[in-house]
Amino acid sequence: MKLSKKSDYALRAMIYLSMNYKNGAVQIKEISAKEKIPQKFLENILLTLRKVGILNSKIGLKGGYELARSPDLITLGEVIRALDGAIAPVDCVSKISYKPCSEEVTCVIRGVMMDIRNAIADVLDTMTFADMCKRVKESLEKRTNDVLTYSI
Repeated sequence: MKLSKKSDYALRAMIYLSMNYKNGAVQIKEISAKEKIPQKFLENILLTLRKVGILNSKIGLKGGYELARSPDLITLGEVIRALDGAIAPVDCVSKISYKPCSEEVTCVIRGVMMDIRNAIADVLDTMTFADMCKRVKESLEKRTNDVLTYSI
């Protein structure tokens, strides 16, 4: 599985929104600047995520985007599928966009591809944006500790 640029940007924007979950709506300009994502591209991504119920949008002075649910209730898999569709490496093992193959019954490659799909789906469908926020905080703490250790 290769992550598309659209999903990469979406995950980064979702982490940013998750880190700011309790602070209200965030404007596209802010997300674009902080995450270095082209604003026009980001607009399309966030609109898609709003249409599928992952984000809410607000109009007005304090307008912008915010999570529709708590970060611990939104998984990476949900966001990636909303933008890229199925995560299966081949169509004959996809749960979402299954297409039969003439060799499906006897193909040993299919079994391996199914194992790959299941492993990827397991990680993406259990990893929440709350988990990602925790990783961000741990990474920042490690960098701070590394700098302090190096300085001494």
